Amino acid sequence: MLSKLMCGVVVSVLLAAAPALAQPVSDTNMEILKEKLKADKKLLIAGNMDLTDAEAKQFWPVYDSYQKELDGINKQLGQTIKDYADAFNKGNVPNDTAKKLLGEALSVEEQEVKLKRTYADKLGKVLPATKVARYIQLENKIRALIRFELAQQIPLVY
Repeated sequence: MLSKLMCGVVVSVLLAAAPALAQPVSDTNMEILKEKLKADKKLLIAGNMDLTDAEAKQFWPVYDSYQKELDGINKQLGQTIKDYADAFNKGNVPNDTAKKLLGEALSVEEQEVKLKRTYADKLGKVLPATKVARYIQLENKIRALIRFELAQQIPLVY
């Protein structure tokens, strides 16, 4: 179940996070896609966390808060990808633009790690360490697949 659903989540994330690489999608279709992504991801997490009722009551509000903050990071990543696509489509990317985009990309990664640390601590107050680790593993697997797909689609800078 994990791999099939995860592939669906990754495809959805790619379509939502990297609009600069795909053909234009209407705002309504994008909202529908984003809601489907959220539901699929939540289903994936629920199916792999093995939470008790008491744990679930504590976990899901923290999960929702994490996803909201992660959405902000995803928007920054999407904007960085769009900015890169715009620069790349004009020809060779100037050094100053490359430096700026690299800084933005590294900032996104740093924010993501900081967010995971913050929420691992929060989850550690409501779940056993093994379940916190499992949740972070699930998030890492999803993000790794997304990054792999993005790496395949985004050309090297020249």
